Amino acid sequence: MQDRPSVQELLAVVRHFLETEVVPALSGRRAFHARVAANVLAIVAREIEGEEAALAAEWARLAPLAGRTDAPAGRDAMRAAVREATAALVERIRRGDADAGPFADAVRAHVRATVREKLAVANPRYLGA
Repeated sequence: MQDRPSVQELLAVVRHFLETEVVPALSGRRAFHARVAANVLAIVAREIEGEEAALAAEWARLAPLAGRTDAPAGRDAMRAAVREATAALVERIRRGDADAGPFADAVRAHVRATVREKLAVANPRYLGA
């Protein structure tokens, strides 16, 4: 881990530079691409900032749906466990286990919450609409 500037600070400075110096100096396609690059930096910053909490929340919802009782230790293990449990849940959905009943309700609630969390990272403005 590095001292200051932090990853978040570095991302913010580069984004600010793109938005205030580069985009106004460009036009057309290049300005568009510079705005896209600034937006990517914002997405990366939000992802880094909220990743641990989002993974923990997703795991808390997903584990019971996938029949998992373990609690992965560490970010990498949590990412892998979420991917594996999601794959197991997808198979249950494909088999029709989530077509009706309490399990279907729980799956829909999990999917809604997960999509909201992903939108909060990708484009928080979509959540206000």
